Amino acid sequence: MIHIVCVGNLKEKYLEDAASEYIKRIKKFDKVEIVEIKESILSPFNLALAEEAKEINKKLKGFVIKMDIKGNELDSVGFAKKIENIKLNGNSDITFVIGSSNGLDKSIPSNYNMSFSPMTFPHQLARIMLLEQIYRAFSILNNTPYHK
Repeated sequence: MIHIVCVGNLKEKYLEDAASEYIKRIKKFDKVEIVEIKESILSPFNLALAEEAKEINKKLKGFVIKMDIKGNELDSVGFAKKIENIKLNGNSDITFVIGSSNGLDKSIPSNYNMSFSPMTFPHQLARIMLLEQIYRAFSILNNTPYHK
């Protein structure tokens, strides 16, 4: 099962629609769930990150991949192989973690840190990008055409 733990929620309908579409597509290959953690308003931001981390840590299952600007970059085929290897090594659950605009607290454990790019993306858009790449990875692994 794919778990995506996100800080914050999608605020625009077009992003909700995109997320729903990719979730529907991913479900042809694996179960998927999105868990939204409320963004903390504490100040300074390191206190907010620590508060968010307490809730995030309760939701972690299986192999944990943190989305991190300083993480490893993979192309789509490499990402597909990463998912395949995780599953082949007995991890039926993969949890992806997307932080708030302030990032993620260092106390959140992970098995792997991944980045889409050295560029910074809004965390709402990062969720859609991650869903799209998960769908693409499953399409690659199952030799099915990618629906555009």
